[in-house]
Amino acid sequence: MDPRYSILFEPLKIGPVTAPNRFVSMPHAIGHSYLMPNGAIGIRETRAEGGWGIVAMQLSEIDPTSDLAGLPYERLWDEGDVAAHARSVERIHSHGALASIELAHTGIRSRGISTGYPAMGPSVVPILKPDMPFMAKAMDKDDIRNLRQMFRAATRRAKAAGYDIVYVYASHEASILWHFLSPAYNFRTDEYGGSFENRLRLFREVLEETKEETGDDMAVAVRFAVHELSGPKRILNSGEGRDVIEALADLPDLWDVNVSSWSRDSGTARYDAEGFQEEFTSFVKQVTGKPVLGVGRFTSPDAMVSQIRRGVLDLIGAARPSIADPFLPAKVREGRIEDIRECIGCNICVAVETIGVELRCTQNPTISEEWRRGWHPEKIPAAGHAKTVLIVGSGPAGLEAALVLAKAGHEVTVAERAEEMGGRSAREARIKGLASWGRVKDYRLYQLQQMPNVNLYPGSELDADGIAEFGADHVLLATGAPWRGDGAGRTRLTPIPGFAGAALTPDDVMDGAAVGHSVVIYDDDHYYMANALAADLVARGHAVHLVTPMPSLSAWMGHTLEQPRMLAEMKAAGVRMYPNSVATGWNGEGLAVSRGDTGEALQAIAAATLIAVGTRLPDTRLGEALIARGLPYRTIGDAECPGIIQGAVYSGHRHARELLGTEPDDRVFKRERPTLFL
Repeated sequence: MDPRYSILFEPLKIGPVTAPNRFVSMPHAIGHSYLMPNGAIGIRETRAEGGWGIVAMQLSEIDPTSDLAGLPYERLWDEGDVAAHARSVERIHSHGALASIELAHTGIRSRGISTGYPAMGPSVVPILKPDMPFMAKAMDKDDIRNLRQMFRAATRRAKAAGYDIVYVYASHEASILWHFLSPAYNFRTDEYGGSFENRLRLFREVLEETKEETGDDMAVAVRFAVHELSGPKRILNSGEGRDVIEALADLPDLWDVNVSSWSRDSGTARYDAEGFQEEFTSFVKQVTGKPVLGVGRFTSPDAMVSQIRRGVLDLIGAARPSIADPFLPAKVREGRIEDIRECIGCNICVAVETIGVELRCTQNPTISEEWRRGWHPEKIPAAGHAKTVLIVGSGPAGLEAALVLAKAGHEVTVAERAEEMGGRSAREARIKGLASWGRVKDYRLYQLQQMPNVNLYPGSELDADGIAEFGADHVLLATGAPWRGDGAGRTRLTPIPGFAGAALTPDDVMDGAAVGHSVVIYDDDHYYMANALAADLVARGHAVHLVTPMPSLSAWMGHTLEQPRMLAEMKAAGVRMYPNSVATGWNGEGLAVSRGDTGEALQAIAAATLIAVGTRLPDTRLGEALIARGLPYRTIGDAECPGIIQGAVYSGHRHARELLGTEPDDRVFKRERPTLFL
């Protein structure tokens, strides 16, 4: 181990328990609800194996009155839930790590529809999902007493499951304790409302009673957002975030501090640099003698060491970096810094949680597959017999497939027609705000360059004759999918008059095509490409109009938590935005548009250059030529099915494992099955 990083591996006492090092895999949604315990255990055990000193269970609801219907969270309602938690703790402990659990009642973040109990809060207010027509009940004194008993009972169950650390959760507007504390939601006039001390009362009571229940067996942590950077900002504006820390300074055994809301706590690399939360949380160690844990999308061990040596944090928390590389701590300990698979800060992990499916990651295709498919993030089964593999294309899918097959022992050759390897990962990383996209290629190229059984050939375009002459045992086509320029997109599947031959595509722009001063971008893709190009072009001096047929711009970015900041970026850059505007034609000087709802014609948008951001189509000519020669091959990544970078990486990994013969022939992996009560 590099002695510069030894401080990261010093044990730290937290109340009655001792963390073996300073790495904490944080509580976060993993897409495996209480109905999918095996997959969830697989994720957490892998992190413990990878060296994280504390491995956390995600938010666990403590009672049926906390109802996050439709979202994949955990439950610790009664004794029947304890067994699954105990198994998780056992697997974490088997690798020498501590196990923590985040107990929560979600209050007015609840739905009140699945269980039939109303959402509960300090006052009668709408639940924190404005598109749902539900209200929260104002809790009376009996409700408050019952709530305190819920926390006590859940703590006892957590103790029975063997957890080392129990969280009192008050963050991200997803905790009833936060709702009582915030004057934005608490309009009470009794001893639980009004003054700061009154609004803090329930938080203090639950914390004190949790300490009573844990005794000397478990540590008690508090997770608390010290600043509101989005949302009602009532804590930030009054300075009460610091007041809470000062009022409860030495009551918990550990302070886990961050910022609110979730969209700012989990800021993407496009808008927040590594360690950005220090600005808001650095004061905490000045007002408490207890250990302090924090986050900041940390991937650099130098940044981690700096946080500890400067007295900002005692423990380095990571959610997204632990997803991207579950073995990050082990690699630091073993002096393999270059082998860290760094988080790119794209928030695909967040997006899939918001739609209620298992965790996914652009950098780590094995996440969520540890149990059901037996995929390990670091170990690849050895091939029975070494064969030659030719991969045409060095984008995310091609490089990932090459890495898996080379690790298995095959002789791998990657041929890339461009002079630079990396495909879309390299090209898109040059767009303003997307530099971290380049980590997808950087990690894989570095690994491949160290391997003697890998040959990389940039600037080498192969046709069917060249592939046949190469004579590989296996051929993988990872040739990507170029953007269409005819206007076809996600809402309109056919070309738009005047687009073909006139519109530039994102590929054209990234290749350096001439762009006029005034530009209209038609976005029928609805993710990052159109608005990222808009920001990039404005920075280069262009006047940009951004048009979309959808009611709002870049709807998918709502799932990655970026949409509000992207819209603010567009506004600050002077981009003219036109939602709900359907393109009907281009005449060389302007874009004809109509309303998306009524079809009413709108004023044309004048511009010198049109950029169409719609869908992509694979070029199938090389595959057809191989078929004509009777040469077998596999198509992977965007060439198989165009999608996001995460999908391309996953495709490359899956196809490689299929070539190794480790995947089921019928495609059916292990599944979680509900218990049938007769």
